[in-house]
Amino acid sequence: MIKRILILLVLLGTTYAQAQEKTFEKEVSKISKEIERITKVHKDSLKRKVKQINEKLDNKKIEFTEAEKLKKEAAAYHAGQIEKLVSIQEQKLQELVQDKTDGRIASEDDEDYDTFTIGKRTFRFKMFEDDDDSDDSSWFTKRRRRNKRTTTQFVFALGVNNVLVNNDFGSLNSSDYRFWQSHFYELGFTWKTRLSKQPSKAYFKYGFSFLWNNLRADNNRFHEVNGDETNLVVNPNSLTESRLRHVQMTFPMHFELDFSKNRVYSDDEIVDRTHQDVRIGLGGFFGFKLGTRQYLEYVNEQGITVEEVQKANFNMNTVNYGLSAYIAYKGIGLYAKYDLNPLFQNTNIRNISLGLRFDIN
Repeated sequence: MIKRILILLVLLGTTYAQAQEKTFEKEVSKISKEIERITKVHKDSLKRKVKQINEKLDNKKIEFTEAEKLKKEAAAYHAGQIEKLVSIQEQKLQELVQDKTDGRIASEDDEDYDTFTIGKRTFRFKMFEDDDDSDDSSWFTKRRRRNKRTTTQFVFALGVNNVLVNNDFGSLNSSDYRFWQSHFYELGFTWKTRLSKQPSKAYFKYGFSFLWNNLRADNNRFHEVNGDETNLVVNPNSLTESRLRHVQMTFPMHFELDFSKNRVYSDDEIVDRTHQDVRIGLGGFFGFKLGTRQYLEYVNEQGITVEEVQKANFNMNTVNYGLSAYIAYKGIGLYAKYDLNPLFQNTNIRNISLGLRFDIN
C-alpha cells in the first residue's frame, strides 16, 4: 500500500514537472503569432479579391457601382472573419492569464512586470498584484481580474513527533521516546474556500494528506506485542535503531483567518488576495492508518549488522482523529497536531506533532 502511494506521488510530481515546461511566454508567443497569421491570411485574400474585381472593371465586365458593391462585401466578410477568429485567440489568452495567476503555468522569469506584443499593440501587466495604482482601466487589466472563491494548495509539513500520557504535557519530560529523533512528515492537497461571496478574511480549508509518524524508543527498548497489549521492553541486543512508523491517510479541516490585504482598483472593485500576510488556522482531522512497521538494527555476536522490519498492527487504533492548528506568514508557518484517540488500544497514550508547515498556493 505504501509503495503504491509513493509511486502515485512520484507520478503526480512528474506530471506537474512536465506541465511546467509549457511556459507562459511561449504560449503567449503562439497566440500572438496565430493572431498575426489570421490577420495576414484574410488581408491577403481581400487584396486578391479586390485585384480580381478591378481587373473585371478594367475589362468592362462589370460596372463601377457593382465593383464598389463587391469590394464592400468582400471587405465586410474578411473583417468579420478576422474579428471572429481573433476573439477565439483572445479567449485563449484570457484563460492563459488565469492559469498564470493561479500558478498552473510557469513563467520564464520572476519580473514583477511582463510585456508582450500582438500585432502593433503591446500589453504590460503585473504578474503579482500589489497595492500601487497601475493602469487599472486598461482592457487587458480588467480581463485578468479575478475573484476566485476557492483556491488550491500543495501542503508539506515536517517536525518532531512524540506522545502524551493522560493528556499531560509534562509527560514529555519523561517520554519513552526520543524527542528530537522522532519525526513526522505530511504531504497533501487542500482546497481553500472563502465563507462569503464578497472578499473577506474568513475561509474554510479542507483536503487530504498522507502522514508518516515515527517514534524512536530510548534505553535500548523496542515494541513487543503481548496479546491485547503493546509494551516497550529491553532488547537483548545493543540496538542502533528502534523505530516504530505508522502511516495514515487523513482529511484535515480548518477555519482559517487570512489577513492578506485585498486589492482595490481605481474603479473601487475589490479583488480577494490570499497567502500574502499572516494566516491563522484552527480545526481538526480524521482518518485511518494504512500500515505500521517496526525497524530494528543491531550487530549480532558474529559482528554482522542485522536489520529487521516487523510488519504488524501493534494493537494500534485504526481510526484516528484529533485537533490541529497553525499560524503562518505567507506560505510558511508553525504547525501542531494532537490525536484525541489513544495511539494504542487500552492505553492513555496519544500522539502529538510539532513542526513547520508549507502551503504552496
